[in-house]
Amino acid sequence: MAEPNAPSPAAPGPLAGVRVLDLTSVVMGPLGTQVLGDLGADVVSVEDREGNTNRAMGPGPVPGLSGVSLNLLRNKRSVGLDLKHPDGQAAFLRLAAEADVVVTNLRPGPLGRLGLAYHDVRAVRPDIVFCQAHGYPSDSPAANAPAYDDIIQSASGIGELFARQGFQPSLLPTLVADKVAGLTIASSVMAALYHRAVTGEGQHVEVPMIDVMRAFVLVEHGAGAIAEPPVDQAGYRRILTAERRPQATADGWINVLPYTDDHYHALFTAGSRPELIGDPRIATREARIANSDSLYREVAAILAQRSTGEWLAFCTEHGIPATEAASLDDVVAGLPLAEHPVAGPYRVIPHPVRYSATPASVRRPAPTMGQDGRQVLAAAGYSEAELDALEAAGVLFSAADTTEL
Repeated sequence: MAEPNAPSPAAPGPLAGVRVLDLTSVVMGPLGTQVLGDLGADVVSVEDREGNTNRAMGPGPVPGLSGVSLNLLRNKRSVGLDLKHPDGQAAFLRLAAEADVVVTNLRPGPLGRLGLAYHDVRAVRPDIVFCQAHGYPSDSPAANAPAYDDIIQSASGIGELFARQGFQPSLLPTLVADKVAGLTIASSVMAALYHRAVTGEGQHVEVPMIDVMRAFVLVEHGAGAIAEPPVDQAGYRRILTAERRPQATADGWINVLPYTDDHYHALFTAGSRPELIGDPRIATREARIANSDSLYREVAAILAQRSTGEWLAFCTEHGIPATEAASLDDVVAGLPLAEHPVAGPYRVIPHPVRYSATPASVRRPAPTMGQDGRQVLAAAGYSEAELDALEAAGVLFSAADTTEL
């Protein structure tokens, strides 16, 4: 069998040569570092004895490698370290001394108690880019409060959006707060690396999930409340209508979004509703937004008259935005296949950005927990005897030392 974490001969990516020490778990932090790894960074993930939480998020082909972790942990090497032990903390700092970036989602309190806060790492690497991502700002009363996607969705107003649609407050059925914050981690780290390239200066970068999601939600939903004094309530009307959803056709589901009066004219004609062509509800952009509820109901009734295929052809002819509504299984089935040396065949979620000169790539499959520990610490200067001693003390470990991979 091939070396489990052998790199593929792929393009190096725009972040080739950047070393990232990854002290994150669950989804937010691992997604941010996955993006950095896809772009060429050498990412070393430090895991505790239980392994990264995402290793057990849902089913997977083998224990310790869930479907979630097969993509989130790609392009990373894994080191199992007991960071509550002084020797584990010393090993982390030795790795940090050779890193360009440290990313962590530990809260300020636990991070400080481990002796791995920004000032501790800066003492061994003065120009480090130290990215700390957690629920709330470090200078707020909630700095050490636990926060997960569910909590931040509610705190940022997402739950109340459903109430404005006439439903009970709810949450989006996707980890939107984790994922938006994860992408913000990646972009923030790259901005800080650019600053260091220009000035030679590292810095502390803080990514509070609540601030990220408030900014995300209020892009459109700040609406008339952004003005001071407010000219209207918060909330963008077209997005808040409960009628904004996939529409039933004669044989399936589609999503058609008429955006101009010409689009509406075409649909009203095709649906034998010529009396609606001069309707004042479609006369202006403002009118179409204000009357989204009733207009979407009119469109839904028309779409029920023909098949999905007929409407897709019609919308293509008239330049109306439309798509067949895909299932999650459809989306997964469209992903490319790859072979993992331990887990076997799996679907790869491709990096979504295309670079003409420095393309992103999957160079390393997701590692088993701790599989690269000896190799990584040996490169940092640890002798074989020192590594043996760390393993004997339980400070350095791997999946082979546990009941899981």
